[in-house]
Amino acid sequence: MNIAEIISKELNVEKWQVEAAIKLIDEGNTIPFIARYRKPVTGELNDEQLRELDERLTYLRNLDERRETIITSITEQEKMTPELLKAINEADTMVKLEDIYRPYKPKKKTRASIAKEKGLEPLADLMIKGEGSGDLNVEAKAFIDAEKGVDNVEDAIKGACDIIAENISDDAQFRNAIRNTVSKHGLIESKAKDDEAKTPYETYYDFNQDVSKIPGYRILAINRGEKEKVLSVSVEMPDDIIVTSMKKVVITKDNPYKNDIEVAVEDAYKRLIKPSIAREIRSELTTKAEDGAMGVFSKNLAQLLMQPPIDGKIVLGWDPAFRTGCKLAVVDATGKVLYTRVIYPTEPQNKVEESKKIVLDIVKKYGVNLISLGNGTASRESEAVIVDIIKECPTKLEYVIVNEAGASVYSASKLATEEFPEFDVGQRSAASMARRLQDPLAELVKIDPKSIGVGQYQHDMNQKKLEKTLSDVVEDCVNKVGVDLNTASVSLLEYVSGISKALAKNIVAYREENGSFSSRKELLKVAKLGPKAFEQCAGFMRIRDGKNALDFTSVHPESYDIAKKILVKYGFDAKDILKGNIQLKDKIDSFDDLAKEVDSDVITVKDIVNELEKPGRDPREDMPKPILKSNVLSMEDLSVGMKLKGTVRNIIDFGAFVDIGVHQDGLVHISELSDSYVKHPLDVVKLGDVVDVTVIGIDLQKNRIQLSMKR
Repeated sequence: MNIAEIISKELNVEKWQVEAAIKLIDEGNTIPFIARYRKPVTGELNDEQLRELDERLTYLRNLDERRETIITSITEQEKMTPELLKAINEADTMVKLEDIYRPYKPKKKTRASIAKEKGLEPLADLMIKGEGSGDLNVEAKAFIDAEKGVDNVEDAIKGACDIIAENISDDAQFRNAIRNTVSKHGLIESKAKDDEAKTPYETYYDFNQDVSKIPGYRILAINRGEKEKVLSVSVEMPDDIIVTSMKKVVITKDNPYKNDIEVAVEDAYKRLIKPSIAREIRSELTTKAEDGAMGVFSKNLAQLLMQPPIDGKIVLGWDPAFRTGCKLAVVDATGKVLYTRVIYPTEPQNKVEESKKIVLDIVKKYGVNLISLGNGTASRESEAVIVDIIKECPTKLEYVIVNEAGASVYSASKLATEEFPEFDVGQRSAASMARRLQDPLAELVKIDPKSIGVGQYQHDMNQKKLEKTLSDVVEDCVNKVGVDLNTASVSLLEYVSGISKALAKNIVAYREENGSFSSRKELLKVAKLGPKAFEQCAGFMRIRDGKNALDFTSVHPESYDIAKKILVKYGFDAKDILKGNIQLKDKIDSFDDLAKEVDSDVITVKDIVNELEKPGRDPREDMPKPILKSNVLSMEDLSVGMKLKGTVRNIIDFGAFVDIGVHQDGLVHISELSDSYVKHPLDVVKLGDVVDVTVIGIDLQKNRIQLSMKR
């Protein structure tokens, strides 16, 4: 099968769809652009399918490249056979390919290669074939050669056994069979290096689980424990079963050299194969665990980025702290910072009354509707003060607790320094608290996705792969929402399809020099932004009050003529778009006929009609809004059986953490997520969901809350 056929089978889509997508990718089109504006070409493959296709395409092309290198190497060694070539061409993974290549791969000096240099390979062949006199001591005498370092019979036999052991180790069928056996019957085992030490890894001090059943989060935890020198980890294999099977294959029943070959087989397994297979199994488990964790991390990140913005609110960002005081920042409805201040309502100053008066004055002066409180150190103490302020405030005032993960990273970054040169890190953090409530996507794109804190063990993973995976998630989210070309920051623009960091800076520089963009076409005047980049980015850029009302929609400029024909046909004008009063679907008898009339395809026409009816629609509108609060609970206020509303803050393999407003997220174990069986928490909940929970357990000493979402 060629690459397109393989991917088609894996993704369960038609071969022509894969071929079309590959062609578009090779032409330099981005995944968001293909997913949104080339649906007719790919048969409506979505961004998730296209990402998977792109990943597999890269892997399979690398596999083919490696295959050609191996074929060339073996051919140059004059060792290629038709059977070997067939096996190489049929290898469908890197592991299988490298297994086949192992005997032909140039090696550093080994015991076997040294024995071959001493001329002992014929003796090894004789032993395996069971030829000669049947007396190994007699046969070995012929190979004694002091000049070559073979001083006696024992040296000759030992060298021949080393050659046999390496030949067995290099056999692809043996390695594959043993790998499969260990995958089915092996155990991952971990032991404590110090039984008395108190660490987060006590669960794994005397632990074992089947290789075939161990979940990814345990692999990552064990790996970290090993890295921190708390645990020693091994792969336990059914040694006796494996060695017995190997002997049956290698040694014929009537082989006179059976005893010596058995020693060589045992050596091949224990010295060469077992350690190698153990490394491979652990590497495979780690890769699988990382991929699973990245998948969860990606979905969590996407859900966090796609949380709905809170529009039209003047927000007071509150970055809580003890000794250095709580930093405040008032941000208007457009995200502009109006005022900053530091107050000291917490330990050690305890200036509660003074702080309350300052905040009430700020609320009155700037018309603050909402307080956005970070959930870090001193958050609980700050919340108590905020509740008192709300009670005393004559106008309606509410608060929301926001996850401040990554705020400190952003506040100390070069980007934050450029954005707020006159502010210190605390003031920047307070402004970020407010803005990430107003528009989570626009604010969170400024932070390294790994620092946002919605995954597990992210610092233990393949960082290059994690960075690419999370960057793809941010790119998909930004392009699903679209960006306002006249207000978007460099951080937001650089995730737009076809726009690099350099182009994003050029767009902002052009905007600062020439004023607001009046049309999408004006993008072509931006330095180094050519026709290809324009094609990729234009549909995702929005201009609210431009020359052409279609620039406010997600209709691509290449389809403007089609959109205009549709508008004219049903008695509308482009100016009606911004009024939001276009109704088309009830007037269209047949999309097939309409598509023919406007010289387009049904998929494109349907997308255009949807966009004309709801121009600039934000997909985040469908997500649950944050819970606005005006009172506070503590863990001491909880009791078993209490029913509460909460917000899903993090999702992991074994459950979900839910914020119920007591500064300690409660865990809904996977077994408590639903009355029916749940394969993975992401099948039931997503980040930001507002859910009904019941308290089923409280441990004040360990600061743990157990929750249930069962009826």
